[in-house]
Amino acid sequence: MSDTTRTAMIIGGTGQIGSAAARRLAADGWSVLVAHRGEHHGDTELTEYDVTSIRLDRDDTDALVERARGHDLVLDTVAYEPRHGEQLARLAGDVGSLVVISTGSVYTGRNGGYLDTVTGPEDFPDYPLPLRETDPTVDNAERTYSPLKAALERTLLAVDDLPVSILRPGAVYGPFSPALREWYFIKRALDDRERVVLSDSGANRFSTSSTVNIAELVTLCAEQPGRRVLNAVDEDGFSVAEIARAVYRALGRDVEVDAFPGPPQDGVGGTPWTVAHPLLLSMAAAKVELGYRQQVGYAEAVAAAVDWAVREVKAAERRQEDWTSAFPGLATRAAEDRWFDYAAEDAFLAAR
Repeated sequence: MSDTTRTAMIIGGTGQIGSAAARRLAADGWSVLVAHRGEHHGDTELTEYDVTSIRLDRDDTDALVERARGHDLVLDTVAYEPRHGEQLARLAGDVGSLVVISTGSVYTGRNGGYLDTVTGPEDFPDYPLPLRETDPTVDNAERTYSPLKAALERTLLAVDDLPVSILRPGAVYGPFSPALREWYFIKRALDDRERVVLSDSGANRFSTSSTVNIAELVTLCAEQPGRRVLNAVDEDGFSVAEIARAVYRALGRDVEVDAFPGPPQDGVGGTPWTVAHPLLLSMAAAKVELGYRQQVGYAEAVAAAVDWAVREVKAAERRQEDWTSAFPGLATRAAEDRWFDYAAEDAFLAAR
């Protein structure tokens, strides 16, 4: 590894986590190589730093390994399944530290369920509170998101001489997110919806993860290489009602939260954070092992995400497009889950 300037390569470096990590590392004096597929522009305000951007297809294993070798840090934000772990295993002995982003959805509840299998409140996982890294994770052959991520983790941890830190975030948010959950409330505020309807008394809690706080953990892992699995969430533990108020405040708006007990009714009251049982992850291990301290709270961090999202939508409007062009994946999810069925919400409120 370098004896002078530390070097980092970020795979998936223009996404929300990669962009935040690139900024944090570059500001700390690292020389950063951002590898991406060319689908997102990422953070374009890093010209004052030692940041280089390259196009790279991660399915080209030989090219990926060749570019990654010799770096003090390799951060992989887009590893999703065991074959990606097998790619990274080829870096054993050739990198100072490897950090791989996993997910908090690998955990199983006390009833054996996990997020991918949920069909409704009755089969939602009953998680221990808070979830710790030693709690059980899903272990089956299903080729859906959570089992594949869990299998990726096992693949990486089985490799000798691989200094890999695996991070498990929750509901990730930050600038450059193509799937920003907060749009659920941002659009309502922009549409002058002064009331939001929430199920479960607005008390749903699903651990959030600021990309700024994740970047802090990435940096600490790079500075203290090891073999570990760590949760990577905010410590605020905001309820969905508190998230709504924070997003509206970031836009300079007031909001009235109209909450009712029980699950969503015909889709009304459900949100991207709605869970039948709390999903809260502990940060105790990161504090003990790395000396981690949260860098930013939800209310402050979400303001940057809101600002970015609004600017992206305004840019789309200048192109005579709308928000669905700015966030096509988000538009699909919003349509499927009826995020903005205002008529149904108004009818529900009128009938109360």
